Amino acid sequence: MAEMVVKAGVKKEAGYLYFVDKNGDVSRAKMSRGGGKKGKQKAEKVARVGVKKQSGYLYFVDRKGDVSRAKMARGRK
Repeated sequence: MAEMVVKAGVKKEAGYLYFVDKNGDVSRAKMSRGGGKKGKQKAEKVARVGVKKQSGYLYFVDRKGDVSRAKMARGRK
C-alpha cells in the first residue's frame, strides 16, 4: 500500500507525465506519442516540494496530485 508523504495538490493535464525529480520536487514532461519527436524531453518543474527520498521506496504523484511512496518489492522468486 502507498502512503502520502506531502500534500502538493498538483492539477494534472492530459498528455503529460508527472514524476518526482531527483531534487524531490514535482516535475512534468510532455509524453511522446506515435511518430512524434524522439529523444529526451525537457522537464518543467510544477511544484517545489523538497521531499527527502529514502532508499527502498518508490516515489510518485498520485491521482489527487500529492506525492506518495510505496515500498519497493525486492528479491522475489
